[in-house]
Order: sequence, then structure tokens, then C-alpha cells
Amino acid sequence: MNSHPPSSIPDPRRILVRGTNWLGDSVMTTPALLRLREKFPAAHIALLTPEKLKELWTHHPAINEILSFAADDTVFFAGKILRLEKFDLAFVLPNSPRSALETWLARIPQRIGYARPWRNFFLTRAVPPRPEAVPMQKRSVDEIKKLIARPPDPGRRPPPSAHQIHEYLQLVATLGANPDPVSPQLFVTPDEVETARKKFGLLKVPGPIFGLNPNAEYGPAKRWPVEKFIAAAREIQHRTNCTWLVFGSPADTAVASRIESAISSPPAAIWNLAGKTSLRELMALLKLCRVLLTNDSGPMHVAAALGTPVVVPFGSTSPELTGPGLPGDPRHRVLQSDAQCSPCFLRECPIDFRCLNGVSVERVVEAVLQVA
Repeated sequence: MNSHPPSSIPDPRRILVRGTNWLGDSVMTTPALLRLREKFPAAHIALLTPEKLKELWTHHPAINEILSFAADDTVFFAGKILRLEKFDLAFVLPNSPRSALETWLARIPQRIGYARPWRNFFLTRAVPPRPEAVPMQKRSVDEIKKLIARPPDPGRRPPPSAHQIHEYLQLVATLGANPDPVSPQLFVTPDEVETARKKFGLLKVPGPIFGLNPNAEYGPAKRWPVEKFIAAAREIQHRTNCTWLVFGSPADTAVASRIESAISSPPAAIWNLAGKTSLRELMALLKLCRVLLTNDSGPMHVAAALGTPVVVPFGSTSPELTGPGLPGDPRHRVLQSDAQCSPCFLRECPIDFRCLNGVSVERVVEAVLQVA
């Protein structure tokens, strides 16, 4: 139920949404954008996004216009460009001072975002934090050692209402939009999928197509060991005769090549696509996959938002806060160990990596077979 009183702001004609800066976070904003479109069906809604994420929003029904900025564009440049668009309302989804300053420099009359240090002056409505919000606070080594000395506590996990998608829904609810969650959604066309099939030689492949994403940009503490990916992929291929598509950025080519070499002996169908796809091509290929075996990462969120089931071992992060799709979505499998120190939200493990080492190859294989 919407806890916000009706807004006194007249229905806006031109709305700017300042998008988030990371792939996974951007996907988690899509429920809020869909609710915003539902609330203001006649409004022109523009999304300001980093240039690297511009392709993510192609064909999205909540968006009329995509505006982008380069990594080296200054805040003053962004403000000047936005000023020309004459928006009358802005939702600032990131919590950074810069994102709020951009809308202030653009002279947008109404600017709504969460209250945070160093930026409230730039907002006309600084929204208090949600009571259900759980901070993703990094643990110290001393905290971790104390936690692992305690007996297991199954009741310590956050509730579904703590998920990040509710943060963005709460923000658009300040103007009367429905805060009830819907699944994150992205869109690719059948033509895009067919074009990707042809480009990467996937028109005739043996067995079903499965995806494998072995990396996570945040750091090693989010990455299930490569040796386990290899063992799981070989067993799954043996039992399903699948074709594997290995995804990754240019920085992942060495890991992807290692996986390709290991799975190809004995011979198996595998396409190493690390560093070879645009964002739209990645989306089309993820849509093509029957399942994606992945770390907690941007591609995990993209696949889930395209309707592809994901299987993901979670380590240093919390699926209750940033898991794929809606919390409890039965299409996906989130696998965790019983490590008391997880989530620690650290980039690198300061002890023995028990959170992800505790997720066995056998569990992953069975999870993939269940959803594929």
C-alpha cells in the first residue's frame, strides 16, 4: 500500500530520471521506471545514463528518450545539456552528490532524491531513508572473526522488503506511483536474437544453449572459483549435451580462455565470447540461453530481467538485497553456504573464502538441471 500522501505537484509533462552508474543497479531500477510510466502515461520520460549503459535501454517501454554522458564529461556539461531539455521534474536515483548537482545546474524545478550528506541542498524533496533499508556495510576483520566463532543464526537474514528494487520504487511513490514490486524487465527483439545467432555461428548447435559468466567486476570475493565453474560445466555438458556460451568483458579473456580449453577437452561445444559482444549482443545471447550459470554480477541481473533463469553462488554479497529478479522468484536458484561471516561486502576475502568455497559443484549442477 502506498504510504505517501498525494503529491501537490501537478502532473509533470517532461520527466528526467537520472539513472544509476552500474549495470546491475540499472536493471534493478526498471520496476520503478515501469511504475512511473504507469502513473504518468502521457509524460515524456527521459533517462540520463552513462554512455556505457545506453544500449541497455533500447526498446524499453518506460522510456521516451535516452540521454547519455561520457566518463570524462563534467557535471557542468551535463547540467548545461539538461537545461536545454526544459524538464519540469527530476528523479535522482543514485545517492551521489554529483547526480543531484546535475539536476540543480539544469534548473529543473522539482528534484526528488534520497537524503544523503552533501547533496540535500540540491534537491527540492530530500526523501528520508526507508525503515526497511539495510546498509551494505563492509565488515572489519575483527567482526568477521567474531561472527565465524558464533553458532549459525538462520534468522539473521534481511526480509524481502529490504531488496534494492524497493529503494527505487519508494522514490517514485513520493508522487503517488504504485510502490508494489514488479519483476525487473529488459527488452530485446526477435530480430536482434536472430542477428546474434547468425553473427556468432549459433544457427545450428548441438543440444540446448547454456550461458556461463565466471566473472564479477566488484572483486574476487564475489567469484566462485574457476575450477568449480569448469567442473560444473563439464558435468552439465556431459548430462545435457548442451552448448556453452562463455561471457565476459575484455578483461575476462584469460579466464574465459582457460575455461574454454578445459571444457573442450574432452571435446564439447563451447563458444568463448568474452570481449566479443556489444551490450545489445550480450542481451540477445542471454535471451537465447536456457539458463545462465553466473556470479553475482551485472549479466546476472540482465539475464533475469530478460526472462532467462539464473543459477548463482552468492558469497560476500546478499541476495536479499541484490538478488536476481524479484525476491523468491522460482525461476532462479541462489546458492549460499552456511558461512556466518557472509555477507561481508568486501572485495577480497581476508580469511579463507569459506562463503563461496562452501558452495559445492554438485549443488550447482543440480540447480542448473532443475531450471534448465
